[in-house]
Amino acid sequence: MIQLKSPREIEAMRQSGAIIAGMHHMLRDLIKPGIDTWEIETKSREYIESHGGVPLQIGFEGFKYATTISVNDEVAHGLPRKGLKLKNGDLVKVDTVVGLNGAVSDSAWSYAVGEVTPEVQKLMDVTKKSMYLGIEQALVGNRVGDIGHAIEQYTEVEHHYGDVREYIGHGVGPTMHEEPNVPHYGKAGHGVRLREGMVITIEPMINLGGWKVETDHTEADGWTVRTADGSWSAQYEHTLAITKDGPKILTSQDPEYDKRFL
Repeated sequence: MIQLKSPREIEAMRQSGAIIAGMHHMLRDLIKPGIDTWEIETKSREYIESHGGVPLQIGFEGFKYATTISVNDEVAHGLPRKGLKLKNGDLVKVDTVVGLNGAVSDSAWSYAVGEVTPEVQKLMDVTKKSMYLGIEQALVGNRVGDIGHAIEQYTEVEHHYGDVREYIGHGVGPTMHEEPNVPHYGKAGHGVRLREGMVITIEPMINLGGWKVETDHTEADGWTVRTADGSWSAQYEHTLAITKDGPKILTSQDPEYDKRFL
């Protein structure tokens, strides 16, 4: 069942989203060549908790960490690892979910470690823009397929990247994953109709190669999702509310950049 949120609930989710945004601001300065991914985890958790938030990924289906940290060909759900130091040119994705007084927000971001190649920078730029193209379609009366179609056309048809199918956006609040499902591919005019009060995530995962992925099912992992062909992957994610005045981003890191969606 899709749970519609009141203006008061949406504002509360904006407050939890502000904690995530602040965490990502902190990571912009923290992430550089030589950093250990475990330090990203510990600093992120410290930031969330020191601002009154609860890192909701901890304990979700047995997951142990406040963040997922996915490097290069790792698409999502990567485990923070002691001793794994990032190198110049790496691409790292950090994802987290925060609760604040029962209000939940979810956001992921891609970071260039030092100087990345032009190929990787373009992948990041295209992925980020595809998220915003999806957000532009998050209008009352549109359908979920309009969001996915906009992303797929830009990433796969125009740029020939792989648009991951297995992992998609979703409703959020009061728990981490709610209805409706929000794929980043699809047919315009198809799917669930968007209604005022829905709160969803749009979080395209885009690969330099094909769209297929594989999950590490070893006893020591069981979480990390990688591209099937070894190509690198980028991801950006915002939580947003569907309102009569258009989509409103609740996890904005840059009010000037996002001003049309605030």
